[in-house]
Amino acid sequence: MEWILILVAIIQTMSVSLGVGGSTIAIVNFFVAIHDGTIEPTERRIMGVTYGVLRVAMATIFITSLTLGLKAYGMAGDVYFTSHIVAFWIVLSVIFLNAVLMTKQIMPSTVGPALQATSWYTLGVLMTIFSLGLSSFTLLQFLLGYMTAIFLAISLVNGLMAVFKSMKEEKVA
Repeated sequence: MEWILILVAIIQTMSVSLGVGGSTIAIVNFFVAIHDGTIEPTERRIMGVTYGVLRVAMATIFITSLTLGLKAYGMAGDVYFTSHIVAFWIVLSVIFLNAVLMTKQIMPSTVGPALQATSWYTLGVLMTIFSLGLSSFTLLQFLLGYMTAIFLAISLVNGLMAVFKSMKEEKVA
């Protein structure tokens, strides 16, 4: 039975890695696609494949995290809900919610891509610091850091979008 949990943990880690890498590709594809002001069918198709990979990563992370979490909760009880575990589930929830809102085109492109990338990177960092035994932060500290990272990412994405727009306008003029 122990080897199954080890396998589930390995799959979880690989899925987070896939999600972080896929998110990186997604944001780069987004910038390439909007650089000329139009998203062409080929660009849209490539982005669709990337989003499919991200959905697989999301589903696998959810299933593996739920499996490992239920096992850990069964052994530890309420003590299981550390700030690290709560932070992990908050970020995973944001990834899912943002993906749904972006798919339904409710989330604006000025926020969605930056929020998604920041959340994937945060999930990767949470997994890494936990494996190093560095998860002794409070939930408030985490939320302040996460919100700061989101603000910086939104600023960066919108700044790049503004640069692309001004470059396009200069070419037209």
